[in-house]
Amino acid sequence: MKRILLIEDNQEIRENTAEILELSGYQVLNAQNGKIGVELAKKELPDLIICDVMMPELDGFGVLHILSKNTSTAGIPFIFLTAKNETEDRRKGMNLGADDYLTKPFDDLELLGAIEMRLKKQAILKDELKRSVDGFDDFLNQAKGLQTLDTLLNDEKRTISVPKKHLLYFQGGYPIGVYFILKGKIKTFRTDTLGNELITTLYNEGDFFGYTDLLEHSEYTENAVAIESAEICLIQKQDFFTLLYNNLDVANKFVKILSSNLIEKEERLLKLAYSPVRKRVAEALILLQNKYWKNSSEAFAMAISRDDLSNIAGASKETVIRILSDFKEEGLIHISGSTITLLKPDKLLSIKN
Repeated sequence: MKRILLIEDNQEIRENTAEILELSGYQVLNAQNGKIGVELAKKELPDLIICDVMMPELDGFGVLHILSKNTSTAGIPFIFLTAKNETEDRRKGMNLGADDYLTKPFDDLELLGAIEMRLKKQAILKDELKRSVDGFDDFLNQAKGLQTLDTLLNDEKRTISVPKKHLLYFQGGYPIGVYFILKGKIKTFRTDTLGNELITTLYNEGDFFGYTDLLEHSEYTENAVAIESAEICLIQKQDFFTLLYNNLDVANKFVKILSSNLIEKEERLLKLAYSPVRKRVAEALILLQNKYWKNSSEAFAMAISRDDLSNIAGASKETVIRILSDFKEEGLIHISGSTITLLKPDKLLSIKN
């Protein structure tokens, strides 16, 4: 059963809309304001979000802005409900990444039709398919819709087994395609003239990477290395651009990914510039948890080199080791070799915030 999060401050409209959705076979999560809606979205990860625009405390635009910056919620289809029908508001919502925009009073069939369409497209383009080559082929097949797909894939698609610390591409190299992670973890980083390294992004299973410079037709501006042994699928350059040019939904998907990554990188740079080192180390640990925590019933633990952690936090290795030691003494983390276990992530989060 698909789950829909309904964020609406008007009780009568919320109850009537929820009833329509439930009668149509959807499970409905209700939120009476934007703040509650954001928390529910992050916690429950619904299949689709319906949100009113005009609400006190946090309006619909604010809700969408916050959720679009979170990697776990950025890809959830988002439909605005509003009493307004102004072009400027509609444009603002679409620019923020909304998938649809319905004006109150709306027809029941209009609402259900919009939901069904968005869920159908999401099912086609959702990148959390089976973590296998078959799942990746399914993504290409559904998104591209070419009869010659089998021949094309046999000619152009490569599955790469990447050992730990293997360099996939480097600054100054020229892009040959877009990468998709079937298994493992990848980091991208930049280096200065002195060889100092700053990790720009962490990627996990189901993530695309390496597309920014390809879209700009420029040389790579960063390096990509496997944090651990990984299985990578490569969409060749020609294949990728065919996907973009022939399928608007694929193009929109990558625009959303690019926007989310840009916002995330800008926030990280701001924090690196002005945040104390203790706060930056806590931020790095929470970042790792948000990116790689799969089993929420267990404490997050990850083997990571102190060099990598210092490159995420933007601090010297010696300083990071000292702060980790402080966190350990405070009972916030446990350290065993290179593995760090977060014992009190809420406390680290309070330091981060």
